[in-house]
Amino acid sequence: MSQQNPPQGNDLPVHARERLSAMRNDSTHQGLFTSDLSVNEFLLVREAGFDPVGLVVGSSIYHIGYQMANWGQNQEMDVLTQAMYHARELAMTRMEEEANALGADGIVGVRLEVTRHEWGESLAEFVAIGTAIRSRSGQHFRNAHNMPFTSDLSGQDFWTLLRAGYRPVGMVMGNCVYHVSRQGLGQWFNRVGRNVEMTNYTQALYDARELSMERMQAEATSLRAQGVVGAKIVEGSHGWGSHVIEFFAVGTAVISVSDDHEIQPPTMSLLLND
Repeated sequence: MSQQNPPQGNDLPVHARERLSAMRNDSTHQGLFTSDLSVNEFLLVREAGFDPVGLVVGSSIYHIGYQMANWGQNQEMDVLTQAMYHARELAMTRMEEEANALGADGIVGVRLEVTRHEWGESLAEFVAIGTAIRSRSGQHFRNAHNMPFTSDLSGQDFWTLLRAGYRPVGMVMGNCVYHVSRQGLGQWFNRVGRNVEMTNYTQALYDARELSMERMQAEATSLRAQGVVGAKIVEGSHGWGSHVIEFFAVGTAVISVSDDHEIQPPTMSLLLND
């Protein structure tokens, strides 16, 4: 995610500040954490040396602009690309702001969701949600911008990653909204009844995927990461029509904890149930 100025707790809505305040430990009361981790994830995060400190959320209801496209040309819809990226970035930044207010070192199990409501066909809600965690050892786990790291890894994958000698530095993403050209009447007649590659479709989808992955990798580079794990590419049309599609690439950027770390061999287990 592109980095802006570190968010401040005062930017949070009043009710969000009240909820986060109730989760913090102080001299007057014992804080209460919330989490969307499963029981297994919760135990493994604890085993990894971290405590959940709260469920953190960020959202943005965004008006997505309009852009014309040449029906016979493959092209990126840069207005739509920027809108979809900026809306997700706002949601992620606000989620990080809540985690920062809790004094968290990171956020695991992050989910990014896009929902359309009946308020208008150009409106969409973007929500980022995850569980903020804090290291019990006091070791530095924040990213290069001194903000809590974000990760879409599950609790199990987070535990495995740490055991392998790596740690997450941030959830990275890239997207591309692309218009796939329509074929002309002559092209259609030439292909009737024949096995033939649809080269304009092939090239359009290939270009769109590559652009989304390239942008995801650029974000990882800005975090000084050594690689990206758990990367996936999600496709969606979001109601734009059959010839406009978004490719969204997302993963967790990681760095090694130390050069001399030894990966522990797996433990064999035997299940006795049917």
